[in-house]
Amino acid sequence: MTADQIEALFTRADGSYAFARWGRPIAPIAFGVQDETLGVIKGAIEAVCALAGHETTDMDPELGSNFMWFFFRDWDELPQVPGLERMVPDLEPLVARLKAADANQYRAFRFDERGAIKACFVFLKMDGALADLPADTLVLGQAAQSILLWSTLAFAERSPLAVAGQTTVLRPEIADVIRAAYDPVMPVAAADKSHALRMAARLEVANGA
Repeated sequence: MTADQIEALFTRADGSYAFARWGRPIAPIAFGVQDETLGVIKGAIEAVCALAGHETTDMDPELGSNFMWFFFRDWDELPQVPGLERMVPDLEPLVARLKAADANQYRAFRFDERGAIKACFVFLKMDGALADLPADTLVLGQAAQSILLWSTLAFAERSPLAVAGQTTVLRPEIADVIRAAYDPVMPVAAADKSHALRMAARLEVANGA
């Protein structure tokens, strides 16, 4: 991908550039799913982390679980989750906005003092569109969109996933961006568009250009 294409993946609607990656091992947990789905979620997270060269763990020393997935049928269920309002500020106004927008998914991030991701909350309203997706496709897409702080516009028109034969996989160019983002020489967070130039340079090195 070119620097301009990478820049677009992390450019907000207001034109600002905002990039962040996880700064600690990922400790996932899921609510509202059956036990067999937990294994699918864990497998997708481990696959994306392996791609990034990032670690998973059973327990975050500060937060316990730092990557929380919530599956539900109605947005009104969220304010009823004990303690969730302490982890997701302004939860009730957020739920009202999501209901008004007829949204079926949302990802909320928390950051540490360096700007790195320290926690992510994935909310999935299992309406017809999401419920019809195969579980492995749904969770792989969410894992990929949670491994970095992408722009909300990044995948508005095209999914980060592709189909190879009978298997759903990450699009190769998106996988390349994730690898480059987690290169140890790259910062954990960036707000300057020159970061996209550095990312493009890492891709060139990785691809032998």
